[in-house]
Amino acid sequence: MSHTVAQVIIDTLREAGARRCYGVPGDTLNHVTDAIRKSDMRWVHVRHEEAAGFAAGAESMLTGELAICAGSCGPGSLHFINGLFESHRNRAPVVLIASQIVRDELGFDFPQEVDFKAVYSSCSVFCEEIRTPAQARRMTAMAAQAALAKKGVAVLIVPADVSQAKAPDEPAFAVHRAEPRVIPSANQLIDIAAMLSEGERIAIYGGSGCAGAHDEVVQLAERLSAVVAHTSRAKDFLEYDNPFDVGMTGVFGSEAGYHALMTCDTLLLLGCDFAWRQFYPEHANIIQIDIDGTHLGRRHPINMGVVGGVKETLEALLPLVEPKENTAFLDECLKHRSRAVAAQGKHAIADDRHAIHPQYLTETIAAHAEPDAVFTADGGSPMVWCLRHVPSTGRNRTIISLTHGTMANAMPQALGAKAAFPDRQVISLSGDGGIAMLLGDLLTAVQENIPIKVCIYNNGTLGFVELEQKVEGLLEAFTELKNPDFAQVAQALGFWSRRVERSSDVDDAVRQWLAEPGPALLDVVTDRFELVMPPKVAASQVFGTALYSAKAVLAGKSDDVLGLVSGAIR
Repeated sequence: MSHTVAQVIIDTLREAGARRCYGVPGDTLNHVTDAIRKSDMRWVHVRHEEAAGFAAGAESMLTGELAICAGSCGPGSLHFINGLFESHRNRAPVVLIASQIVRDELGFDFPQEVDFKAVYSSCSVFCEEIRTPAQARRMTAMAAQAALAKKGVAVLIVPADVSQAKAPDEPAFAVHRAEPRVIPSANQLIDIAAMLSEGERIAIYGGSGCAGAHDEVVQLAERLSAVVAHTSRAKDFLEYDNPFDVGMTGVFGSEAGYHALMTCDTLLLLGCDFAWRQFYPEHANIIQIDIDGTHLGRRHPINMGVVGGVKETLEALLPLVEPKENTAFLDECLKHRSRAVAAQGKHAIADDRHAIHPQYLTETIAAHAEPDAVFTADGGSPMVWCLRHVPSTGRNRTIISLTHGTMANAMPQALGAKAAFPDRQVISLSGDGGIAMLLGDLLTAVQENIPIKVCIYNNGTLGFVELEQKVEGLLEAFTELKNPDFAQVAQALGFWSRRVERSSDVDDAVRQWLAEPGPALLDVVTDRFELVMPPKVAASQVFGTALYSAKAVLAGKSDDVLGLVSGAIR
């Protein structure tokens, strides 16, 4: 039986572990979609290719397996760019099949001709064109292998005349998976143990490289009487069942995490590439362990840097570390943690005298969610409320745009997560600006029977941007959003929906929303003036906010100033 090149591509990706392909069909893609139709791979028909890039990335982040996107020539495959940039920066193994115009017309400015290699080279670990049918199986296998081994996006550019051509007999090229164990040398481990033995106030700062190393990190903290802070990306891996946890630092973090890192005398960075240099200590010995040697010392000067996987390196290091019995620093930081938790809880209350606190909404959702729920959250304030007010259970997961920092990621990422795990609860915490940007893909949930739960934090503004403007001493500009009744829109699209405007209705609405068997949406009107407070307020921020207040009063916006002050006091 003869096969087309398109069938060879799909068969190779299927053998490599891919189960779903997200995209929008189009003319140059026809033979690829036909090959998918004949296979047991699922085609997930989105309404915008950007959503497909987000969805595929979320799936592969959760499964560790390949997820596939496919687009038509020109605009079709260009639309993936932001979703795939997000996926690539999340180190998600995704393969994009970017179909191309026929080879005879390349280079002549033919309609819809785009140089995809120039476009995608900056957000991929592999980007090549299949130039002849004989290359198809080998090139596809290499693309999939690169995505899995290097953890990122691989792009296969496939001209339409190649995809429909008969595939010649080829050697059985396949995808091979490497599982290396990387640890520092014996002498480096001894040096790390010696540096740790000299410390009196030891802090461990864990990043996403700590995935799978929870127990080893906790054991090391116990032996050293050290505190454990974590990046936002490491929340799922280090926060739960960890008596040494003091939370996050950085703008989204708490005072406790900030205090721990700023006052330690020895800092151990584990799989952590946290970018904000002002949140590293100036007068501490810093040791860094990372699987990528190019990350060593690139954010802040360090005293020692070694290459190794966190889990296997700590397994080798633990027998060399002398126990420390002095818990003074640990006790001090845990007291800060208790105060920080209490401060966050002040806003997580129901009070019909005020607009709905987004913190209360988030904690209510978390309280009623399943222990293994997947949470996605839009860039801006929803991701902050998710990080601060959804506790890690060790089984739940959070998917948030932290490295790329995009809008509109939450709902399409929820689509990918739910498609991959139909039996898990998947909850999208969406901003009103974010949901509006890719609103059409709510239809994907209905058409593809993907029963996600979407909660819209509807505060009528691009809230995070507005806050940034005010902190810089500027009057807010162009952040106002004239929103529809999202509940009515969702109902028209085929969702169960409900609008909530009072705190006293939140608990019942959340219960009802989560219990719905199909796609469901809550449109919750939240407080526009709720502030995202950093762990330490800089003098420049105080000055900028005061300058904004003066300008606002002169511009006749006294009510906005009162709202801002009220938010700060509450």
